[in-house]
Amino acid sequence: MSKAAELGPLPEWNLADLYAGVDAPEVAADLARADRDARAFADAYKGKLETLARENRLAEAVEAYEAIDDLTGRIGSYASLVYATDTTDPKGAKFYGDVQEKLTDVWSHLLFFNLELNRLDDGVVEAALADPRLARYRPFIEDTRKEKPHQLEDRIEQLFHEKSVTGRGAWNRLFDETMAGLRFDVNGEKLTLEPTLNLLQDGDGAVRKTGADALAATFRANVRTFTLITNVLAKDKEISDRWRGFADVADSRHLANRVEGQVVDALVSAVRAAYPRLSHRYYALKARWFGMDALNHWDRNAPLPSAPTRTIPWDEARETVLGAYGGFAPRMADIARRFFDERWIDAPTRPGKAPGAFAHPTVPSAHPYVLLNYLGRPRDVMTLAHELGHGVHQVLAAPNGALMAPTPLTLAETASVFGEMLTFRAMLAKTVDPAQRKAMLAGKVEDMLNTVVRQIAFYTFERRVHEERRGGELTSDRLNAIWLEVQSESLGPSIRFGDGYEVFWTYIPHFIHSPFYVYAYAFGDCLVNSLYAVYENAADGFAERYFALLSAGGAKPYGELLAPFGLDARDPAFWQTGLGLIERMIAELETL
Repeated sequence: MSKAAELGPLPEWNLADLYAGVDAPEVAADLARADRDARAFADAYKGKLETLARENRLAEAVEAYEAIDDLTGRIGSYASLVYATDTTDPKGAKFYGDVQEKLTDVWSHLLFFNLELNRLDDGVVEAALADPRLARYRPFIEDTRKEKPHQLEDRIEQLFHEKSVTGRGAWNRLFDETMAGLRFDVNGEKLTLEPTLNLLQDGDGAVRKTGADALAATFRANVRTFTLITNVLAKDKEISDRWRGFADVADSRHLANRVEGQVVDALVSAVRAAYPRLSHRYYALKARWFGMDALNHWDRNAPLPSAPTRTIPWDEARETVLGAYGGFAPRMADIARRFFDERWIDAPTRPGKAPGAFAHPTVPSAHPYVLLNYLGRPRDVMTLAHELGHGVHQVLAAPNGALMAPTPLTLAETASVFGEMLTFRAMLAKTVDPAQRKAMLAGKVEDMLNTVVRQIAFYTFERRVHEERRGGELTSDRLNAIWLEVQSESLGPSIRFGDGYEVFWTYIPHFIHSPFYVYAYAFGDCLVNSLYAVYENAADGFAERYFALLSAGGAKPYGELLAPFGLDARDPAFWQTGLGLIERMIAELETL
């Protein structure tokens, strides 16, 4: 039976809920309307916010701003999703680039708004917030004003904004198109990135090594390009940070996440201190299962020698996740079911399609879309659960409106990781065969190590690269060396790094698109482990509190949202709870 037959029919997006096609007249009409609305907005409100605030009319400006935000977000989301379906398609790439340029022009007329809002006196703003119509936007206004110490003179902000298309945005696009165009020679067959990475989870060690060698060969052949992209973007960020007065390389990310740097430092310190108890311990155990003194790097995510392997059809994956969600709360399954029924998911692997997986929130006036590269592995079922968790979160947060629906990264991974945990627990509860149970536990531990240990190692790698880049360009050899040092520290002595692994930093998209994003995964995993412990110990009323957390979107700070669960991320002991769960699961595996 072919792979496609084993998987069954896989859903593809219906993007018509946004626009009928890239040539649809509504696209051009909305772009023109966005431009008109932005110009009219500037004519009506530029230089007048203080007067509006004193006359209790500031709400009308905020509401108009939000409407333009939703409209431009719809157009931009559509272009991004079209591009993700095939980043090698010249027509789609041109459409994406043209839309980005036009939206940059539109937003150039709106830049003044946040800058002028932040120049208002605190007393004027506070008095204006007495207006109930404006009070609804308090979280947005307070978040905006946190940027005040780092904003620049209006014309400099305008320049930064307009040059982003030919600056950071262009280098991001170069990375995406280069990565999508890469082909990996596996026994004469030219594969794209996702199927080649999938070989690292094959049950045959020779296949895994072939996949690893193919990845290394192609990454090496293109390492100069990836080195240049990394150097340029790190320098670009250093320039921006210097002008805006950010001292630490990650300070701008912390501000965007609305999280204190010391909280992230505590998380990073706790995870790095736990490396010997977590990753080092687990990979030593896995090496013994394989009868080896150390695992080759291509064996790190290999299935266990005794693990039963089969392809999981799409319909089974669907029912597994919806069943787990429904077991927690029918409302959660009802929201997730819409993604399947209304074609909000794109699941097949295709040449040129963006690798990995994501849930795109689009805009509150529409709905999210989920992208997967589904290959029928148990991990793919977990990825489906993860991305649907994001999707449920985005649906629940949408009523907050375009300005307050987006969730800071401190909580952005909460619903996704919680959805994974629900699915894992549901699957484990139905598993009675000891070999299958062991394989499932091992798979979950590996997923958690990839989410916590690996992402903190990524964060450490990024910090070192950005800090060293301040002293000059880094060569490919230096980037390779930093990568190997960080990986060695995090994975431990039971992983043997073979020739070629030194260039595996090249394909991590978060380094390019969202510097220092990666700690959000570890933050979310440890937070969810603590949250799940609360759920297990006191399930009554938990779902209501959980939905309230997700429904808040970006309208409340993370500390306030965690308080009803008795959790405080500022407490250094908080992180130990999440790490302790991983440790206990490794201990259970040692007894099997």
